[in-house]
Amino acid sequence: IDNDDIGGVVTSASGPEAGAWVIAETSDLPTKFVRVVATNEGGQYLLPDLPEANYDIWVRGYGLVDSPKVQATPGQLLDLTATVASNARAAAQYYPAIYWYSLLQVPGKDEFPGTGPQGNGISPDIKTPDEWLRWTKTDGCVTCHQMGNKATREFPEGLGQFDSSIEAWEHRIQAGQAGGNMMGRVTSLGKERALATFADWTDRIAAGELPPEPPARPQGVERNIVVTLWDWAQPQEYFHDEVATDKRNPTVNAHGPIYGVHELSTDRMSVLDPVNHRAWQVDIPVRDPETNIVATQSGFGPSPYWGDEPIWDSKANAHNPMFDHLGRVWLTARVRPNNNPAFCCEGSDHPSAKLFPTNTASRHLAMYDPREGKFVLVSTCFSTHHLFFGFDDNHTLWTSGGGPVVGWLNTKMYDETGDEVRSQGWTPLILDTNANGQQDPWVEPDQPVDPAKDKRIQAGFYGVMPSPTDDSIWGSSLGFPGSLVRLSPGSNPPETALAEIFEAPWNNLNAPVSGFSPRGMDVDRNGVVWAPLASGHFASFDRRKCRGPLNGPTATGQHCPEGWTLYPMPGPQFKGITDSGSAESSYYSWVDQFDTFGLGANTPIATGNLHGALLALRPDTREWVILRVPYPMGFYAKGLDGRIDDPNAGWKGKGLWSTYATRAPFHSEGGKGTTSKVVKFQLRPDPLAK
Repeated sequence: IDNDDIGGVVTSASGPEAGAWVIAETSDLPTKFVRVVATNEGGQYLLPDLPEANYDIWVRGYGLVDSPKVQATPGQLLDLTATVASNARAAAQYYPAIYWYSLLQVPGKDEFPGTGPQGNGISPDIKTPDEWLRWTKTDGCVTCHQMGNKATREFPEGLGQFDSSIEAWEHRIQAGQAGGNMMGRVTSLGKERALATFADWTDRIAAGELPPEPPARPQGVERNIVVTLWDWAQPQEYFHDEVATDKRNPTVNAHGPIYGVHELSTDRMSVLDPVNHRAWQVDIPVRDPETNIVATQSGFGPSPYWGDEPIWDSKANAHNPMFDHLGRVWLTARVRPNNNPAFCCEGSDHPSAKLFPTNTASRHLAMYDPREGKFVLVSTCFSTHHLFFGFDDNHTLWTSGGGPVVGWLNTKMYDETGDEVRSQGWTPLILDTNANGQQDPWVEPDQPVDPAKDKRIQAGFYGVMPSPTDDSIWGSSLGFPGSLVRLSPGSNPPETALAEIFEAPWNNLNAPVSGFSPRGMDVDRNGVVWAPLASGHFASFDRRKCRGPLNGPTATGQHCPEGWTLYPMPGPQFKGITDSGSAESSYYSWVDQFDTFGLGANTPIATGNLHGALLALRPDTREWVILRVPYPMGFYAKGLDGRIDDPNAGWKGKGLWSTYATRAPFHSEGGKGTTSKVVKFQLRPDPLAK
């Protein structure tokens, strides 16, 4: 070992412990720092490149309980003794959340459609068990935090005493500022049956039920992964995601700070300097002082963690950061109240307003220039959610979240003129139903198809990504069965913009596997779209495989099942379900187009929100590689990116970046006071590389 490493051998009464984790943690640096590695087949480990500090070192692993912490400093050889779990219940406390959440007993297929509160308690609007699963997974119960972690499979002490678990659950989901949203999700399922289902789940766990199979320890290249974490927020704050570089050129901002935003929780942007282990925050302004706080400030149930305190107070509601080619950070963020200015509305001569006027926009755009240390705010006529830059010379910034429209900003024009009105545009989503190759008068979404006209669809983008192979913009549309939408702007958008829609292959007799409800998405260098599905699959969609017409009166969604390939995600399925898939509830995906991690270019990666991991699908073998974050338990990502700091430095010169993005960081290991963390993943050539 070198003078900045710690290494040794991990053994137990059973001999060398392979695939166990060794964790080093210190508070001696300006912000808390953790590094985690796995042992090789002989139980050997090496923690590389540790900053000078005093460290607590311990062993964690499946089948073990945490070993006593040992103090050490870099430069030491340190053999460690692992502690084997005394029983299955003790071992299961370290299992990922998915192993516990999969014990949930989903209603049987014979109980759908629901018959309402006077019947089986399931909402009549829920027609199939797959629709129930959608709401209990990514588009409902796992939208904002894990399910199955200790904080959710048990009742916290501060919740209070109740006559039944059903009452406890009803109280729990109304607690805190998100209570209204949570109750809405449960009501959409059918409140009576949903509460009984979750009460049954926690009752069985309290009575001693355990996951039937343990998770496997890291295998193969999974043992080569180095995980590094830094604290970078306050305990009340949560992140949506972070950004490290420009997706189009991952050498932008090499060795530079990581930026993250806090959505509803605060009007601050967190910044981490990973070289000097220093974190700070920058205030995000709004243009109009009348801009209101978004989260409710009163009228919610008391939280078992924060009581009646409203811990979220953001006006900007900054959601998603993205680097441009100049090293500036762009955000989707509110700059004013929702009502739009006149140039957005009917009667305006703005080209987009003439085609499809808009009256409100709930989130807009902002740009932070680190060199200047200041923000520029852009008022948009369309709402924004996610954002990514196109590959065109105008560095067009494409956004999702616009509801009936997709909006963009020509950042080259904006930089040259400062004119936010001329630089922006938006378009409705119009299918070329008459198949003449141009945009024509259309029928509305609630009107039947007219073969002589086009048709407007209501399929608002949630995820958004420009394709690197042509001028198209892809988006994912939430819902059931959900869809991917391809927008071709044409030469003069919005007048030339046309869309295509491809629904997930649910209940399609021509599809070998049924899947439903995408959420996030990305596009690889070949133009193939990758999206996680609520059915527990990682889906790829390759438009080049479509055999039939891509437009015309029959191209309404289920016309290209052959374009879809569904890969079941790892992990157990829900109790009683035998369909293809997994209980995994993946939020977003990202394609490593430039091999910033080490598994190869074009590696698709899904967030493993119930695994406490990222899930990479190897491009050569289509085998899963699980990038686990074993400490602190509760890693929940909503995004990631990869950066190359030094192309000549091998594995040390590149890596993936993400952050804990749960809305409830106090659900993570450590409880109240635990803060969100930046997470860096690196892939060594072997478990002892330094």
